[in-house]
Amino acid sequence: MGYKEVYESWIQNPYFDKETKAELENIAENEKEIEDRFYTELEFGTAGLRGVIGAGTNRMNIYMVRKATQGLANYIKKVGKESQGVAIAYDSRRMSPEFADEAALCLAANGIKAYVFESLRPTPELSYAVRKLGCTAGINITASHNPPEYNGYKVYWEDGAQITPPHDKGIMDEVKAVTDFATVKTMGLEEAKTAGLYEVIGANIDDSYIEELKKLVVHPEAIDQVKDELKIVYTPLHGTGNIPVRRVLKELGFTHVYVVPEQELPDGNFPTVSYPNPESEEAFVLGLKMAKELAADLVLATDPDADRLGVYVKDSKTGEYHSLTGNMSGCLIGDYVIGQRKEKQGLPKDGAFIKSIVSTNMADAIAKYYGIQLVEVLTGFKFIGQKMLEFETKGNGTYLFGMEESYGCLTGTYARDKDAVVATLTLCEAAAYYKTQGKTLWDAMIDMYERYGYYKDDVKSITLKGIEGLEKIQTILETLRKDTPEAIGGYEVLRVRDYKKDTIVNRKTGETIPTGLPISNVLYYELEKDTWVCVRPSGTEPKVKFYYGVKGSSLSDADEKSENLGKQVLEMIEKML
Repeated sequence: MGYKEVYESWIQNPYFDKETKAELENIAENEKEIEDRFYTELEFGTAGLRGVIGAGTNRMNIYMVRKATQGLANYIKKVGKESQGVAIAYDSRRMSPEFADEAALCLAANGIKAYVFESLRPTPELSYAVRKLGCTAGINITASHNPPEYNGYKVYWEDGAQITPPHDKGIMDEVKAVTDFATVKTMGLEEAKTAGLYEVIGANIDDSYIEELKKLVVHPEAIDQVKDELKIVYTPLHGTGNIPVRRVLKELGFTHVYVVPEQELPDGNFPTVSYPNPESEEAFVLGLKMAKELAADLVLATDPDADRLGVYVKDSKTGEYHSLTGNMSGCLIGDYVIGQRKEKQGLPKDGAFIKSIVSTNMADAIAKYYGIQLVEVLTGFKFIGQKMLEFETKGNGTYLFGMEESYGCLTGTYARDKDAVVATLTLCEAAAYYKTQGKTLWDAMIDMYERYGYYKDDVKSITLKGIEGLEKIQTILETLRKDTPEAIGGYEVLRVRDYKKDTIVNRKTGETIPTGLPISNVLYYELEKDTWVCVRPSGTEPKVKFYYGVKGSSLSDADEKSENLGKQVLEMIEKML
């Protein structure tokens, strides 16, 4: 059927509720809006579902959530795992509690028990809960840092990581096989509870999760020594981080934690920001204002589902607050964790620092300095989680730290997803430790630059919405794949990694070796002078992203090189549009 026919079927079909039909009838004269809502079906991909909330096949609504859950239930039954149950969490976004219940009741109607959090919880706690409860899977209702009109649906497997092969494909196939909404099962809430198929969870998981985090503290004496001096400003950006972040910092002894009042309470409309993203300067306007009034040492922001942490740190010499990119904060935390472990107990011979392929080369330098393995994985923390599982099952490899450039990292092995709560804890502990040595976190960052090199990494993106946008994104990738540039931004291309073809080609010798990673539509250019560029479509937004990194002789030199490379990369791509 064409999009107009599908639109009409939603209005006429008694399966869909009155509110849905009324919403669709209101756009009857808007052909473009009808097309956008029905020209395709919101795709269940390797990251689950994510889209604008509303009626239609290309929107997030209770029917698409039920359909996805029916597919998941069918897969769980297919692999004989239905007796273990599924944990479900949700964030502060609009419709998140409703979507969580719809998923739970669909599972219950399929004879699969749902463990549903009593109220909003961080993404990493869902990852932890899956393993703690011995569930076969987990569902998290969140759209992370997307704008307010979005929501999403992420699926986790029994290892606590988001789904990876073969489960991702198996679940996707089952979701696609659900073609008739009327075949999707559901049941009433009270009926599900009476049948023992819907259980509310909360404090029991919270308490054990927080205890796992507290076990990771290396220098409690440093916290105790400076607890009355260190000042921390924190904002949860209207999301899930408020309670767990404040709780764990309080229990560790930090006494001066100030929460931005305008952004403290959960609110799916995110009234103080247009985009609840800790990568954005806008997210820190209120926090920085408070920090300057209090003369705070650091300013922290967690995104709505509290899996990513944004950071500003104070330079005591100038009084200026410096923004730390995800690469910077990740390396600062990783260097602290690995360095302190080495000092306290030594490092295992098979120790590993895991990073995504688009993360900074400073991570490589840190791993080399400590004599540990540097492991690269595809973009997406689930691949770091997959590598952690591999270490455990094969008995070869000890996870020390994992990070990706998009402000996500994980200290410890209690979870299999990035965790802004533990990142906050560790960074605050590091701040306390360095303060006992008369240093700030900014001083520690400068020390790292001096030790490892002045690495500067950044990302540019081009948004290309709609059907035409998707085609243009594919055209960019295929053009680059067909005609490899000799140089990018004045840097000679030495090697090309094509993760779609599973090849790494040495441009000088012609030698070709496999990437060793799963197939993915990503191109990575290794350039001279420790410079690199990577191109990939976003997995969650209508964007094509260009990641790049340089190494300078100083901060200013690295900044200049990075700015020039970024400009030339965009100029190169704009010629293709």
